[in-house]
Formats: sequence, structure tokens, C-alpha cells
Amino acid sequence: MPLARISLMQGTPEGFGKRVGEIVYRAMVDTINVPAQDHFQVITEHDKNHLIYDPSYLGISRTDGVVFIQITLNEGRTVALKKAFYQAVAERLNKELGVRIEDVLINLVEVKKENWSFGNGVAQYAE
Repeated sequence: MPLARISLMQGTPEGFGKRVGEIVYRAMVDTINVPAQDHFQVITEHDKNHLIYDPSYLGISRTDGVVFIQITLNEGRTVALKKAFYQAVAERLNKELGVRIEDVLINLVEVKKENWSFGNGVAQYAE
């Protein structure tokens, strides 16, 4: 049910974006109860004119290594689960890929289940 959009600055090593996506997916399965095989992502790289961020918003120092992660998913997860997810992603990206935790920006967009069609023109989760 989640659809992850991951945006990076151009110039990352070959396969870096895919590795970020794998970390995000594993963290979703481990922390916010996403089922195995529910793996849908769009990973894009942008130049400095198309990936814009404030380098110090909320007192957090960001660099061009910033990673934007926006996930559309079904509503209903607790704040505690969301916090655990944010922490897991930031820590794993840091440990496994050297991404600064300050450079990890995550946004969850919650929707009702009937807002999905996974193919065949059918709303598989609509009741």
C-alpha cells in the first residue's frame, strides 16, 4: 500500500538511490507494519535547480546530501510507530550509506484505503 518517492541530488554513486530505497522499504516492513512484497518506489535525482531545501530550517544543518522521502500510505498508524520509522530510516541510512541524519527529510501522506488501485482498474482495498 505505500508508494515511496525518494529524491536525491544528482551525482550520487551508481546504485545509491536503489540502496536508499531498499533501506526505506526494510524500515517500513520492520517498523510500520508494511507487508512483505508491498514494494513500490519512484527514485529520482535532481540538479540544484530542481531539489531545493533550506540549509538551516528548524536549526538543522543540511547539505547537498539531502534525501527527501515522501511516502503515501494508508492512514491509521500511531505517532509512536511513525517516530520509530523516522529514526530507523535516518539511522540506517547513516550507518549503511553514510548519509548524515540531518540530511534525511521524511514526509508521510496518509490516505484512506479506497484511494488505491494496484492494477486492473480495481480499488482492491475499497470496502
